[in-house]
Amino acid sequence: MLYWLMKNVFLGPLLKLLWPTKVVGAENVPETGGVILAGNHLAVADSFFMPLRVRRKVTFPAKSEYFTEKGLKGRLKKWFFSGIGQIPIDRSGGNAAQAALDTATRLVREGHLLGIYPEGTRSPDGRLYKGKTGVARIALESRGLVVPVAMIGTDKVNPIGSKMWWPRRLEMRFGEPLDFSRYDGLAGDRFIERSITDEIMYALMELSGQEYVDIYAAKAKELLAADAAGLRPKVPAQPSARDAARVPESKVG
Repeated sequence: MLYWLMKNVFLGPLLKLLWPTKVVGAENVPETGGVILAGNHLAVADSFFMPLRVRRKVTFPAKSEYFTEKGLKGRLKKWFFSGIGQIPIDRSGGNAAQAALDTATRLVREGHLLGIYPEGTRSPDGRLYKGKTGVARIALESRGLVVPVAMIGTDKVNPIGSKMWWPRRLEMRFGEPLDFSRYDGLAGDRFIERSITDEIMYALMELSGQEYVDIYAAKAKELLAADAAGLRPKVPAQPSARDAARVPESKVG
């Protein structure tokens, strides 16, 4: 109930008024069944704007720190993030990471619409970074479709490090659903999971028009910080994810 009140009464109408958004391909999101919305990640604002343009409720995994802060502020944060459809995920690694994947897989199996950012964190510079294979594992184990969605302009609305949101016309592009049922039974195969993830990232690259960088965004942040301190060279750009998305026929079937 709180989700729909936030979306349709308290927050959604204001966001739609102040940040008009061109939406392309919304019909590509199936009306029923378990689906994974795999998006690029430019800003915190992504998780606010994307659900406004989707009829179904979108559930996002979110870092557990949003739900565990003490005091009144912490309780308000927990109430708010729960209200906009986010579920706490412990990202500390090991068993916690597996628990996060299990929760996401269960949601898709139960017919929910799961929002996820394969890059794992926000892009530090507006480019598109290598996807983590968790999205592929979820798709294989849940047998859910993957719909790529590209957010354009949210990094200008809510730049990293800024507490203000600035006026900006946005665009949201939903790609055609990706069906990975041809890989049924291959969950756990690292090569297949990497190939699926790269195929998703290639679709996002084409939708968003972003330059692709074949390293993880978290590593890119480390390198960029070191470069700013004069310690490391800049992150090298990669022109395309196309080759990485190809899977030899011998691995299928």
